[in-house]
This record gives sequence, C-alpha cells and structure tokens, in this order.
Amino acid sequence: MRIAILAIALLCSFPWTASRAQDATPSPVSRADLEAALSFESATTEGIPAGWRGSTDSVYSDRSVVHGGKVALRIERNASSANGFSTVTKAIPIDFAGSTVELRGYLRLRNVNGFAGLWLREDGTTRALAFENMQSRHLAGTSDWSEYSIKLPLHPDATKLYFGVLLADTGTVWADDLQLLVDGRPVWEARHIERAKSVLETDRAFDAGSGIQVEQLSARQVDDLVTLGKVWGFLKYHHPAVTNGKHHWDYELFRVLPRILAASNAEQSRAVLTEWVASLGEIAPCSPCAKLPSNGAPLAPDIKWISDRNRLGEPLSKALSTAYQNRAGEQFYVALQPGVGNAQFKNELAYEQLHLPDPGFQLLAVYRLWNIVEYWSPYRDTIGDDWDKVLRETIPTVMRVRDDKEYKHALFRFVAHIHDTHANLWNSLDARPPEGGCYFPMGVRFVRGLPVVSEIASDIPSSFDVQVGDTIKKIDGVSLSSLIESWTPFYAASNEPTLLRDIARGMTRGSCGEGTLDVERGKRTIHATGPRVPNPKLQFVARHDLPGEPFRLLSNEVAYLKLSSVKASEIPNYLASAKGTKGLIIDIRNYPSEFVVFALGSHLVDRKVSFARFTKGDLSNPGAFDWTPPEELEPQNPHYSGTVVILVDETSLSQAEYTAMALRASPHAIIVGSTTAGADGNVSPVDLPGGLKTMISGIGVFYPDKKPTQRIGIVPDISVLPTIEGIRDGRDEVLERALREILGGKLSAAELSKLYH
Repeated sequence: MRIAILAIALLCSFPWTASRAQDATPSPVSRADLEAALSFESATTEGIPAGWRGSTDSVYSDRSVVHGGKVALRIERNASSANGFSTVTKAIPIDFAGSTVELRGYLRLRNVNGFAGLWLREDGTTRALAFENMQSRHLAGTSDWSEYSIKLPLHPDATKLYFGVLLADTGTVWADDLQLLVDGRPVWEARHIERAKSVLETDRAFDAGSGIQVEQLSARQVDDLVTLGKVWGFLKYHHPAVTNGKHHWDYELFRVLPRILAASNAEQSRAVLTEWVASLGEIAPCSPCAKLPSNGAPLAPDIKWISDRNRLGEPLSKALSTAYQNRAGEQFYVALQPGVGNAQFKNELAYEQLHLPDPGFQLLAVYRLWNIVEYWSPYRDTIGDDWDKVLRETIPTVMRVRDDKEYKHALFRFVAHIHDTHANLWNSLDARPPEGGCYFPMGVRFVRGLPVVSEIASDIPSSFDVQVGDTIKKIDGVSLSSLIESWTPFYAASNEPTLLRDIARGMTRGSCGEGTLDVERGKRTIHATGPRVPNPKLQFVARHDLPGEPFRLLSNEVAYLKLSSVKASEIPNYLASAKGTKGLIIDIRNYPSEFVVFALGSHLVDRKVSFARFTKGDLSNPGAFDWTPPEELEPQNPHYSGTVVILVDETSLSQAEYTAMALRASPHAIIVGSTTAGADGNVSPVDLPGGLKTMISGIGVFYPDKKPTQRIGIVPDISVLPTIEGIRDGRDEVLERALREILGGKLSAAELSKLYH
C-alpha cells in the first residue's frame, strides 16, 4: 500500500541484475574504476557521458554549467519527452562490507515541475532489495547548486548497486561531483568481501534454454502437468532439500519434465514423480515440528490434495505427507518483509534473455505464479475463480505460444484471474490491448457505466468534433461493447469500477494517425475524425481531486486537503490554517504522495482507536495466514474537532484505501464518493521468465472487526457518483455533496461550484 505508480515505473525501468545465474556474481572493482564510475569528466560529446546509461532523448554532457571540473550531467525534459521521467544509471558490484551505503552529489534545478533527485538501488541475485529516489522530498522548481545525500542500509544479500540521477515530468536538472560512501568513507576504502556462490550460480545446465519441445498436449498430459505443477510447488516450499537451497528448483523442473511428457499413462507419470521426490533424499524427523495456528487463523493451507491416493498413488501421497509433517521455517525462495510481513520472492531468476518459443520456461512462468498465489497470497480465498481450474486451462495456452506477443497476452489473461488490481504485467503494459503508440488527445472516464469524454487537450484540432460530456459509442467503427468484451480478459482488477477505470485510461490507444470516434451528444450521434498523437498526458490522469496546492480554504467554514501532493512535514501548518472551520475535506481520489496515515490521522481522533487489522504469512506454514495486532491511532495535538469528510472513488488504490480506513476512525468522519479499487496491502513483486514483472497484494488488510476490504474496497457512507451532465458542466458533484454535509443544504449548485472553481 506504500508504493506509488511512478515508483513502480522507476523500479521496472532501471536495469536488472541478472537474466541468468552466471551474471549474478560481480568481480572486484578497483579504486580507479570506482572514481571513474562517479565522474562525468570522460564525456567527449554533448550526449550521455561515457560509461553511463540513460534516456538518449533527454540526457546530455554540459560544459557550460558545472559545479566542479569541466563537465556536468544535464537532464532536460519538455512536454514532448518520452515516458514520464528520465534517468542516468551506473552499476557496480557490491563486493564490500558495511552498514550503510550513501550517494552524495550536487544538483541544480531549473523549472522542474515533477521532481528531481539522486537514486540508489541494491539488487540481489534475482531482485531489487532496497530503493530510494528522493521522491518524498519534492525537489522541484528552480534552485542553485546544493549538495544532497541519500542512504540505504547495506543489505546482506545485495550483490549489485545501481545509482544515478533522475528527473520526473518536465524541467532541467544538472548533477556534478558525485560521491559514493560506505559508512561515511569512500567506497574503495570499505572492506572487500568474497561471496559464496549459491546453487543458482553453479547449476547452469539450462542457461541456453529448457530443451523442452511440445507441439500438442493430450488431455492426459495436461492432467499430468497439473499434478506436476502442484507437486513442484509443494516441494519448493516444504521439502528441506529445496527450502535449504540445495537445488536449482527451476532447472530441476526441466530435468523431470521430459519424463512426465513421455509417460504413456497416469500410473507411469506417478511413478516418475515418486522417484523424483525420493531422489531428494530422506527427510530427517523435525524437532521441534511446525504447527498451524490454533487461534482461528483466517486462512489455512489448502493441502488436502496430498492425501488423495486415488489421484497420486499411495507412495507419492505418503512422500508428500512426510515432507509436510516435517516441514521447517527455512525458505530459500521466499522471505517475509521485516516489520510488515508481506512475502519477498527471493532467488527467483527473471531469465530476461529468454528466447521464445521455449515451452519449458513458459510452463515455469505458470507454475511459479500459480504457486506463489497458492501459498503466499493473503487473498487466495477471494479470487472467485477455481484456482485449480485456472491452472489446468492456462498450461496448454501458455505452452503453445510461439512469440513474445502471444506469451505476454497469455500471461495477461492468467494474471487477470487473480482479480487483484496490484497484479498486471507492469513492465509490459504496452502489449496489453488495445495496442499502439498513440492516443486521441482526450481523457475518458466511465460515468455510471458509460465511457464519457472527461477532458480534452487544449491543442485538439477544431475539426475533431468531440466535446467534454460526449459518450463514446464506437472507436474506428467498432462498438464499445464488443471492444470492452475483447479487452476485459487482459485486465487484472479487483472489481468492476477499477476494471473500467483502467480500460478508460488506454481505450483510445491505437496506431498513430487518423482515427474515428462515434459519440452521442444529447440525442445526436456524431461521427468525428481526428488524430491519434503520442504521449497525451490526459490519458494518464490517475486522480480526480482539485488542481493546485495541496491545502486551501474553500471558505471561512471549509478547509480542503488533497493527498496527491500532501507533505507530512506540513500537516501542523495545514491544521493550523484549518482551525476554526466547520469541516475539513480530505480528498483521497488519488494516490497519496507521502504516507500520512499516522501523521494526519492522529490529529483527527480524541482517543486511542483501532482502525485496521492485518494478516501475514508464515514461513513454517506456507499457505497459512494469521492475524497481527490491531493498527491504532493515538491522539496528538493540535486536534481538529470539526467534521471530516473523506472523498474516495475508483482512483483510490492501496495506500489511499488504507489511509481512508485510518481517517474514518475519527468520531466526526464520513466517507463520500464511490467504491474504491479494492486492492489493499503492501505489494509483493514477482519476476516471471522473460523479464516480466507482476505483483500481488502481500498482506491482508481488514477492519478491526475482521471484515475484509479486498475486492470490496472502501464502501462510502454516502454514495455519490458523477453524472454526465456534471462532467459536461465541469462540476465536481462528489465534492459538492461533501460541502453540503458541512454547510447544510442552503447553497445552490452554482454557489457550491464557486467555492472550488
């Protein structure tokens, strides 16, 4: 719940550590190399300084604006720059020991509208372990050279360090005189260490491919592969020879898979599996043995199938039962995030250089994600679909794909079955239908189930006869109903409002050039022709709050605070300005820019109060989730005693939902708006073969009375949906209802509108 969409984009865009295990172990770097790695002085042209990687359309070497030496780095972005941010990147191996790694450097800003900053990321063999990018400091505007610093605890499993400079949105930032420090001293003075190689680095048998060839799968083979997938995943998290890291479990799959595919009947397939389990060695009796919670845990492991001797045969069932009875808490492929408890899927290789088709690695993607959900999703019981049936249907679909596009489409469909808005293939959204590099220059929002033009770019051609408030009926001659039906299977969403939200953001996408829209305006149908253009920012609006500063007085009686640009350090000032008002409107129709659950919520309560409960996984009991103590707010001064009205809608996701739960704990709070995104809980990233990245909600978030939020969302006390007429007239009907709750019904719609325009 504490990760913003931009942070996801930044994390997915930076280079990853390893596509194969052989890339995971770095070699020592000399002092000279390290000094050169931090410098921009080797630039010979005006482009990206030598030795750095970055966005070629916006990163330059600058010889006229410098802090020290002869060359500085410049990142310069305008409205037509690609993506939402630009970076420069350098990487070095972490072959040194210490407690803290620090990046220092001088930055100079000019007209920065988003934010600028230094950034650091520590990677392990297979995933990112720690990340900082100064986003929370809101470094923007114009300023002269100043020194900045960011720090990260040095993670014991980190093998590679990425660092650099970034700029989000538009403006210019210069960087110079970077320093990389370990415990306050130059990195080359840190103690050098040699790291022991893991099995992922020593077992390289299938680095060039799985070697699996499949043209057609019979129904019996699919049945065998379903059993294999469940057994493979069960052993991954239960058998001590796997949980202690002795086996490269991906590659062990490729060793047994040919024998399963070649089995002539179910009995032979079971014999192969039984022999395979036996090859892992005998299991020593546990002491002490793991036990399931006895306090009414909300989610228990679903492992009854291992006792199904009709399906598995007695020897295999007995072997799996022995592994379960003697399970231990050690896990090589998963850990729990300290302090939070969401799963961290460590030692999962991304196989970025995967050459398709490769049915073995394609099957691995299905097995990996299916079992992650089966054992580490706190919301496994809310999926709605039969998860075993999803496995059976997905196996042949994914194994028969022949190229990158088909592979991504098949996985989008698979991920969508999780029904978790945190899912999707986050670094492959360009492959999700509708596809294309351009959009009509307008924003679209579903209003009471209808796709309505909600915004139009200022430079839209006058000949393109589309207006705010028009309802879209066809795109390029195809009815919206049929398009939505074809797109829906590719979208992972917890509920329908969120599904339509995500479809709306990209529904006008297509090939660059002329396209057509059929829109309904009143009782007329209009056929409009206009251009699709690249990067229209209106397509990516992810909030419905008011433009401008985070805090304002709408009148002497009403204060307004939006969380999309809130600053936790300014909360005392916001509350001081709101003192004496009848009501405070807190707009969370957005994603909070900073985590303010306790910093803000504690000023709205007059006694200690519980507002949420979590569930988290158990390394000793994969698939089990148990309650954590309640989350509580404790009152702090200054106390705001007026009415608190919290605004939410389908853009309120994750941290926004958790924040709404906390603020609702105020005795004078009400929530106004519509159902939220229904995906609450700190996220757990998942790497899939081919360098694809998805996530799941990693902890369960419930109300204090243990009522769920996942897929349900935050249900408002007062339900208010925008209308087409309101969109057309530029009104914010949700905000107007909040104003009426504070001021009463004495003001007309026109008078209310004046308060916020």
